Amino acid sequence: MSIPPVDPTPQPGTPHPPSRRGDPVPSSTTTHNHTFAPLPVPPLPEVPSGAWRHDVANRDLAGWVARIALLTRPDEVVWCDGSEEEWARMTARMVDDGTLVRLDPTLRPSSFLARSDPDDVARVEDRTFVCSSREEDAGPTNNWRDPLEMHAELDGLFAGCMRGRTLYVVPYSMGPIGGPISQLGVQITDSPYAVVSLSIMTRAGDEALALIGPDTPWVAGVHSVGFPLRNADGTRRDDVAWPCNPVKFVTHFPDENSIWSFGSGYGGNALLSKKCFALRIASTMARDQGWLAEHMLLIKLTGPSGEARHVAAAFPSACGKTNLAMLEPTLPRWRVETIGDDIAWLRPGPDGRLYAINPEAGFFGVAPGTSEATNPVAMATIREHTIFTNVALTDDGDVWWEGKTSVAPAHLVDWRGNDWTPSSTTPAAHPNARFTVPVEQCPTLSDDWFASDGVPLDAIVFGGRRATNVPLVSEAFSWQHGVFVGSTISSEKTAAQEGTVGELRRDPFGMLPFVGYNMGDYWQHWLDIGETLGDKAPKIFQVNWFRKGADGSFLWPGFGENSRVLAWIARRTAGNETTVRTPIGFVPEPAALGARALGLADGALEELLTVHEEPWLDECAQTEEFFGRFGAATPQALWDELSELTERLTVSARRRVVTAPPRDARVEEVDAA
Repeated sequence: MSIPPVDPTPQPGTPHPPSRRGDPVPSSTTTHNHTFAPLPVPPLPEVPSGAWRHDVANRDLAGWVARIALLTRPDEVVWCDGSEEEWARMTARMVDDGTLVRLDPTLRPSSFLARSDPDDVARVEDRTFVCSSREEDAGPTNNWRDPLEMHAELDGLFAGCMRGRTLYVVPYSMGPIGGPISQLGVQITDSPYAVVSLSIMTRAGDEALALIGPDTPWVAGVHSVGFPLRNADGTRRDDVAWPCNPVKFVTHFPDENSIWSFGSGYGGNALLSKKCFALRIASTMARDQGWLAEHMLLIKLTGPSGEARHVAAAFPSACGKTNLAMLEPTLPRWRVETIGDDIAWLRPGPDGRLYAINPEAGFFGVAPGTSEATNPVAMATIREHTIFTNVALTDDGDVWWEGKTSVAPAHLVDWRGNDWTPSSTTPAAHPNARFTVPVEQCPTLSDDWFASDGVPLDAIVFGGRRATNVPLVSEAFSWQHGVFVGSTISSEKTAAQEGTVGELRRDPFGMLPFVGYNMGDYWQHWLDIGETLGDKAPKIFQVNWFRKGADGSFLWPGFGENSRVLAWIARRTAGNETTVRTPIGFVPEPAALGARALGLADGALEELLTVHEEPWLDECAQTEEFFGRFGAATPQALWDELSELTERLTVSARRRVVTAPPRDARVEEVDAA
């Protein structure tokens, strides 16, 4: 069934109309005191109760909600206001329905546990599509479907999919309300879990809706769990705690700025503001408008002098972004403040510098491995008003996951709802278990999170999980070289991604699953942004906390000690510090990291900063093959960088004298504090 316009009865077989366009203008109504003149409300008996709201000023938005309601056939339509009363009402209802378990109010106030269906636990990358008009615009790293064919298939899935349910309309802002970098969106969903999660992850509700004027652009999202409770003939079926559908789609229409997701209630598949809008759709908007939408954390770094630096850093999922964003430095007189842990939008400012915001209002973090030892800030953040998904439940009504404590409780209820003991052969929490919590509960939150104009970036950092080759830290020779570094980032697969855990995968800029257009064109866009910024561009660095020695143990302690690397990066952005030039970039003198007190194994620091030419030359050959996947879309500038890197490595290998003494890592250390 196709989506009809708002006034006629739906007619099967009619063409799919363009998204949010072509709706008729209703006649007349009483005018209220609103920011924008509201639309009239026409008498449309087939539209469910609540679909029309008198203070909606945007004709496309009003017509779109009515059309989706006519397609999906919910029992009622509710416009969400984002209030605390709404949160309390909806969470109480989900507890009654069995979707949520209320945690002990003393141990974990206003917090809940959700258990998903075992087949709905992660992003469905093989069912995620970019539906651009031309297949080449999606590129080889995206699954592509023809937009008309995809819409036709979705129409069949969405027809009547909300019978017996409530259709929720959630207007929201990505970024501070009314900010120059912020964007507006509206999600339709039949999932109360998605609604309350959106109220955490975005600035959702009436304030956002008030900004959508007659001509205001906004991103449309349609989501359904695909589990109707009533058939067309009126027969009903019982609901389940976690409704979903074996058929799943997450589809993006960049030419329409719209997202359609069906069949999954999990995280990024259901919270369309996150990866779908903030990265895939926003990346195409950014390409067209001259900015960047990135899978990056954002921090404010302040040293002993009191001078602050702002750093954005891109890592693949589950590679320590949240830990770094909430870092508690071990280095005296250094302070890290959190602005964001996952997504950053970067836009050239009026002064020619690159400015960044965190467009999100919450953290959607990985629970397993998070503890007082690894991330005490995260543990403080999630003490209240948090939704936990697929973690274990303790006997006293709290939550637990692997890595939370060194000793597991004697008894738990695992993420599937089954009894669990330390002798069980399955994990208590799913490896991709999550917490959803407001940003404003973070004790290290920077006031800069509230800055609507964003913060000026001093450094951009790329990282991944590499056991070999990549040094602890290196600085790119130039912006162009930095783009090359970002394009060659690789890491090991994690539970957040479908596939074999531990397998090495290329993940350029940490954006492999998230760029909404051809990756080669995305690299060129980064090069173009560099041309715009000129000498005001931030410096670019690469880090690797995960390098291992010959015995398989990590060479660097990580966590709070990573502040030593951040301090070096900050000093480099100020033009301080001597460096060692290597074929892959500038690395610090060992003494510059102030690491003597760490008790590293003999030779560990030197190995952390050493570039071994032969394995790097092997990697260059693999990079050549990788670039070849994108054909003519790979910028010539990156081919040039690869050629120059190969030449530098070859020359360095020839010059290396085996009998030359190693660089002494025990020389007098600079005062890193």
